[in-house]
Amino acid sequence: MLYHAKLLNCALPLLSLAAATAAHAQNGPPAASEEALRDDLHDRRVSSTGQPIVVTGTGLRELDVLAGTSVIEGAESRPVLRGFSGERVKVLIDGIGAIDVSNTSADHAVSVDPLTAERIEVLRGPAVLLYGSQAIGGAVNVIDKRIPLRRLNEPFHVDALLGADTASDLLEGGASIDAPVAEDFVFHIDGSWRRTRDLEIADYVLSEDLRAEVLANAAEEEEEGHLDEGAELRELAGQRGVLPNSATETWSANAGFAFFRGDSNLGASVGIYDTSYGVPMRPGAVHAHEHEEEPEDEHDHEEDHAHHEHGEAPVTIGLRQYRADIRGELALGDGFFSALTTRVGYSDYTHTEFEGAEVGTVFDVAGIEARAVLEQRERGGWLGSTGIQYYTRDFDAYGAEAYVPRNLTDQVSIFTLQEIALDPIQVEVAARYEATEVRSQPAGVERSFDTFSGALGLVYETPDDLRFGISGSRAERAPSAEELLSNGPHIATQAFEVGDPDLEVEGAWGVEAFLRGAIGDGTISLAAYRNWFEKYIYLAETGAFEDGLPVFHYLQADATYSGVEGQIVYPVYRSDALTLSADLRGDYVHAELDDGSALPRIPPLRLSGALDAEWHDFDLRGEVEWFARQDRIAAFETATDGFTQVNVSVGWTPWRGNENLTLMLQADNIFDSEGRRHASFTKDFVPLAGRNIKLSLRTSF
Repeated sequence: MLYHAKLLNCALPLLSLAAATAAHAQNGPPAASEEALRDDLHDRRVSSTGQPIVVTGTGLRELDVLAGTSVIEGAESRPVLRGFSGERVKVLIDGIGAIDVSNTSADHAVSVDPLTAERIEVLRGPAVLLYGSQAIGGAVNVIDKRIPLRRLNEPFHVDALLGADTASDLLEGGASIDAPVAEDFVFHIDGSWRRTRDLEIADYVLSEDLRAEVLANAAEEEEEGHLDEGAELRELAGQRGVLPNSATETWSANAGFAFFRGDSNLGASVGIYDTSYGVPMRPGAVHAHEHEEEPEDEHDHEEDHAHHEHGEAPVTIGLRQYRADIRGELALGDGFFSALTTRVGYSDYTHTEFEGAEVGTVFDVAGIEARAVLEQRERGGWLGSTGIQYYTRDFDAYGAEAYVPRNLTDQVSIFTLQEIALDPIQVEVAARYEATEVRSQPAGVERSFDTFSGALGLVYETPDDLRFGISGSRAERAPSAEELLSNGPHIATQAFEVGDPDLEVEGAWGVEAFLRGAIGDGTISLAAYRNWFEKYIYLAETGAFEDGLPVFHYLQADATYSGVEGQIVYPVYRSDALTLSADLRGDYVHAELDDGSALPRIPPLRLSGALDAEWHDFDLRGEVEWFARQDRIAAFETATDGFTQVNVSVGWTPWRGNENLTLMLQADNIFDSEGRRHASFTKDFVPLAGRNIKLSLRTSF
């Protein structure tokens, strides 16, 4: 741990200097409270500088309401921000990591329970460096209620949700109870359950390109006299209407408490999250390639057929995570620092992949993440946060799909975010240093990385609350253990993934210009951005096959991302009984390597228009979403057809102004159109849901 001692020795002078500064600071007024702007399903507003965009909803899928943000569908539901996903989008739970393996693959679920989430924050700009330098695309922070946030001035408080839908035969329910045990002590419990059947889809399971390939292989099998194999492949190509092996079942239970004393508090929680879900399979479309090099005898064919049948076995995943969290805030009086906040999370995570009834692979992850932050009191328009963070993860995988050897990742970081108001200009400056070690004894790999990241933002605010801004950043990201060490078949995604233990630090320069705020009675958010990457790390298909699976390599090359996004919400009619508002959104990302070739899995142009109505106790919304065809593709990648979806929803709040009870009826994709997410690794055999009617009830009392 000498490497960590080096960083701690660097951090101590910084903290000592901060303490010395605090000793000489003059007393001043308390910092003004900042309330995050809410962006719920019917009242979408834009965030101000330094504030997160907040989505009130039932899970990560709700992020689709934001420009520049989409979600990879399926049981896994990982967010994609401005074309970035995986390691470049950090998923947080109350400010610290999920401590799971969701970053390693498209088939690994995020261990976040949507039914106990209070809201979801999307963080971009300099503030992202508070949480990690690797979050170049941004961070998604899920705020839940496991540790009470405030004193309770009522005998108890209950939040509950019930829901059902038609496309997946969904049934879900969850409830939480907060109760004051004493004047300064609040206890919390919650639980949830969610079940879905195989997903109903609009048309064929396989994309047009993949279906054609499977049918060609079927014809080849039949020409060679393998009639059974040919019939199997034709049956596979003809599957439609239902996505096989896509059912899920999830439950969770948590208990927590918080103790309050003055402006200080200390709380903790423990919980369990358990889910099982099917992983739709990539067809064995390369079966014919196994016959090309040399004739096979009958014994060879029997072995190949057995392998084919083994590959057809459904893959399911059973995931269980035990988690413990601590959160504390210590008020520091009237000095330079107003508070010291701490956050600690521990996770014991086990993830088992079954191939049919057999255990294929087991992933075991034990991890700890801890952070301590000194919050500065506002003085003369200057405020900020400075902290230190530690993260360790012990990863082990064993079994048929143990494509990543056992490894240990340790990381220590120091960071600061400073905000200065020089009316009418606001300035944000952020910096972060990370020391990362990745060690794997089985692979004989030990790598150390030092990364420095910084960001500067300038915003001009008009008297009418309109903000013009520009920000620049320099971010560095250490390669992950999976990018360094992968080497083997990943059955769930039907890919043979190969890492590179010699990968270097990825760097990126970025610039963004934006316009946000109010225009009359409406709101506007427009942004244009560009990122220049040095040694960009990406997973590319090579065209080769290993063990009958397509081979993907982690490579490095210079790359460029650029894009635009925007959202305008404006009331078009208003009376005593009715308010109509138009909501227009759009986003586009262009990403390419230095040689001009396209990067894989980049979302296409997306445009949407909606009309929101508030009428008496009802909120109504009609929406049309259009996705362009994505045919600017990487080598060996398939194009994705464009599609249009129409969605409508009606929300009923019996007591207007009192949100204690809300009944929501939604009809998504009402014309049952076929759609696929180009950003999804599995898009050629996992389409989006068909027509879906969902009914949900939320209550709070």
